[in-house]
Amino acid sequence: MDLFFRLFPEAWPEWLRVALSATIPAVLLLTFMALGPIVYVYVERKIAGFMQDRLGPTRVGPYGLLQTIADAIKLMFKEAIYPTGADKKLFLIAPCLVVLGAFLAMVVIPFGGKAQVADLNVGLFYVVAVSSLSTVGLIMAGAQGGGLTHWFLFRYFPLMPVAFVIFFTAGLAECNRTPFDIPEAESELVAGFHTEYSGFFFAMFFMAEYTEMFVISAVASVLFLGGYWSPLPNHWLQHIGPIGLGPVWLIAKAWFLVFVMMWLRWTLPRLRVDQLMYVAWKVLLPISMVLVVAVGGLLMMPATRNGFIWDRWVGWPLTAVVFGALILWMAGARLSKKRRVQDMAA
Repeated sequence: MDLFFRLFPEAWPEWLRVALSATIPAVLLLTFMALGPIVYVYVERKIAGFMQDRLGPTRVGPYGLLQTIADAIKLMFKEAIYPTGADKKLFLIAPCLVVLGAFLAMVVIPFGGKAQVADLNVGLFYVVAVSSLSTVGLIMAGAQGGGLTHWFLFRYFPLMPVAFVIFFTAGLAECNRTPFDIPEAESELVAGFHTEYSGFFFAMFFMAEYTEMFVISAVASVLFLGGYWSPLPNHWLQHIGPIGLGPVWLIAKAWFLVFVMMWLRWTLPRLRVDQLMYVAWKVLLPISMVLVVAVGGLLMMPATRNGFIWDRWVGWPLTAVVFGALILWMAGARLSKKRRVQDMAA
């Protein structure tokens, strides 16, 4: 908000400056929340088609680009049906609270050095309070320097990569994404908890889920992947003249993690409730407690306060290996699909 506050002339009334500095970020975030799921749904359909050897949307617009827009318009004008005997007020409040929780969590995400709606010194307590409104559980922290070698993901290697996997796995569970989509389980429960909702109210649940995916991915990017910093410190990739590229880097990193969430959905089977509880209480929680004690002890010792001596050498090789393997896998899948099409044509 401080950035927007400085954009307005001091001669303007203070109440008007405060109102504009609060309204503009709210409009931008709401627009991002509303338009983002349209892109995510289209991308996920294409990713699902690629992984299942299908084409995905192709009919509405070029390459099916307008399919999700048509679906959104249909949901906006579709009649809302209320179950018999349901408390109408509570029935309508539920999707609003889910969307509100996802929206409020985005308020503290730093998109750049000064591009943040609210810089709270009680960010942890704020997000804990916000998470009670919906199923998003996350923490806000991090002030990493620029450069891939300074990312917390590669600090205290291999301890922090384990912490990243635990955080991301817990984020999948809180977003109800496969393999933890037990509350929805559309193949068994016909969409689960929002079965009775239709029209725009169903769209609100849909929008909140994809927004929460972005929130979890953005927070993971801030905590472990350098946030709005480019992989190269003090490089032209961070600025183009006076224009900072911090928001572009944060959104790109978050979108990559959203892609991983979509990838996992069409790869892994769903867990049972008992399996989820086992993973959460007997696997993730004990490892997390060990990591808290271990990393806390390393931070207290002067020799390891800034990480291990080999941390600076693991970032670039591991990143190259991960992206190289991903590119090779996708290229191999494309070639395999092309061969199958040729064999079927023959």
